[in-house]
Amino acid sequence: MIVYDIETFPNVFTLSARGADTNDGATWEISDRRNDVESLVTWLHTLATNKIEMVGFNNIGFDYPVIHQLLANPAAATFEALYQKATAIIQGERFAHVVWPSDRWIPQIDLFKIHHFDNVARSTSLKSLQFNMRSASVEDLPFPVGKVLTHDEIDVLRGYGEHDVDEIKAFLNRSLEAIAFRREISEQYGRDFLNHNDTKIGKDYFVMRLEEARPGSCFTGRPRRPVQTYRDSIPLRDVVLPYIKFDHPEFQRVHQWFLSETIYHTKGAIIDVSCVVDGFTFNFGAGGIHGSVAWQHPRETATHSLIDLDVTSFYPSIAIANRLHPEHLGELFCDIYADVKTQRTHHKKGTAINGMLKLSLNGVYGDSNNSYSPFYDSKYTMAITVNGQLLLCMLAERLMMIPHIEMVQINTDGLTIKVPRQYEWLIEEACQSWQTATGLELESTRYKHMFIRDVNNYLAVDERGKVKRKGAYENQPPDKRTPIGWYQDTSAMVVPKIAEQVIVNGADAETALRAHTDPFDFMLRAKVPYASQLMHGDAPVQGTTRYYVALQGAPLVKVSPPVIGQTPGWFKQGQNTSRGDYLAWHQANGNVWAKHIHTGNKSVYADRYMKIQAGWDTAVCNRASDFQWSNVNYAWYLAAIKKLLAP
Repeated sequence: MIVYDIETFPNVFTLSARGADTNDGATWEISDRRNDVESLVTWLHTLATNKIEMVGFNNIGFDYPVIHQLLANPAAATFEALYQKATAIIQGERFAHVVWPSDRWIPQIDLFKIHHFDNVARSTSLKSLQFNMRSASVEDLPFPVGKVLTHDEIDVLRGYGEHDVDEIKAFLNRSLEAIAFRREISEQYGRDFLNHNDTKIGKDYFVMRLEEARPGSCFTGRPRRPVQTYRDSIPLRDVVLPYIKFDHPEFQRVHQWFLSETIYHTKGAIIDVSCVVDGFTFNFGAGGIHGSVAWQHPRETATHSLIDLDVTSFYPSIAIANRLHPEHLGELFCDIYADVKTQRTHHKKGTAINGMLKLSLNGVYGDSNNSYSPFYDSKYTMAITVNGQLLLCMLAERLMMIPHIEMVQINTDGLTIKVPRQYEWLIEEACQSWQTATGLELESTRYKHMFIRDVNNYLAVDERGKVKRKGAYENQPPDKRTPIGWYQDTSAMVVPKIAEQVIVNGADAETALRAHTDPFDFMLRAKVPYASQLMHGDAPVQGTTRYYVALQGAPLVKVSPPVIGQTPGWFKQGQNTSRGDYLAWHQANGNVWAKHIHTGNKSVYADRYMKIQAGWDTAVCNRASDFQWSNVNYAWYLAAIKKLLAP
């Protein structure tokens, strides 16, 4: 494999590359001072002839289409033409410039796609990865996009490109297991999964099974279009399972609420209903149920157990047990779903096949609300999420009939209770009767203790001493999290780490903080979009900046232009003025204040300033060697730790 990256500016194109298993590397340049086209094309042809894979970051979407054009017509591969192509890709429709696998001359591995960073919710830049990988240096693009570079600046750009290649290579080394998994299942099933994200692997396997059993069940026509079921509305009485019933009046009220509601838009659907049973609040929503005690530290004792109950493969199991399916796929969907679940039990955990089958089980539900998917049927989406909430409430109701039981939390696919040990047999009885009634299976975990801020932020220590961390208390490296969290912000990991020491081991917060010796755990990330500027005191700094809270330093401030569509220096639009009248006035009269057009205080649109770590000074450490222990402001970190320990 070869790791590579390109850079394009109006007067220069560079391609930097390095061997995945060696330190051998090179940079080619096409600019107004030199032209390496001939040697670059020769090298690329060598890769193509030998089918050597090129590894990049967003290379399928950006880098390779530029290279493909270069290879298609080397004589026309000027820096102007390559920059024009790059600009067209950036400004164009998402798939307009993609070179599909069958047309590529050189095989590509795209870490951006494998890790699903092309999903808006998981979007992650290489600079953010440099922060999360704790790189020695975090380097952002040193020049504005579109700048004509001097020859000295071109030298800087070459170094920047080579640094990016080193960072892509570092991320490749953290992705080898994921790539090996994709190679194995590609060989097993005779199709290319290499650049699929986890969710796509699962969905494509399921589609493959459906199409094998009934050709045309998922796609039809030329070009292929997904077969789908569209609905204008979904009366929820049509999705609530008939055997769901309650005895408690509050649960009955919620049940009736669902039976009377109709959903018109599942994307952003609002389900907002709650009930209070024995002092515990159950909140229902479009994404699932949740409820929790807050700022409590429940523990097992000599007289009480702390038990967590989770439904095994909850959403797939609801579909399988109740024969729920997207309408256009019919009960074949349920048969294959059940078979996939059974198959998974025949393969050891940790094997590629087990992993792929797990992805298949979990990936289908979310895609049932994706209007581009062959699983699309929003009634199925609602059937799973609505019944999931009501089924968990059926379990909660049975458990809450046990004397002196306490609900601790409930969330999506499980719940946690504190129960007198003398009544544990009643827990087993209630769970067994619920499993028989629903066809679902429960798994239980005993906790020694928990520390709960709220339903999404807590620590739990099980009977083996294993710590479960959620939300603000997560402190593991991104690749040690479940799911892997490279897209998450890992700023100031010393805060949850010390909080855990206090909660679990009874450590003194300040003593443990000052004894902590990993400088990267004190570092934070600031990130602004291209239209904004990050300022450290009076000096501009790069858009993705690594820093720590310091005794001696400067404030960190995000400077953004006025809201989109507004012009700096213009008098602000009055509350009762239409946008059309406002623009017409300025076109006719210029920026002249008028009482009936503008705000009365004559305020003008201006850049917006947002302080980062307001009230505290910071020190930039994009080079990790710039971190100084003597300059750390422990007071900020201690205050942040205390926020995780008390309201």
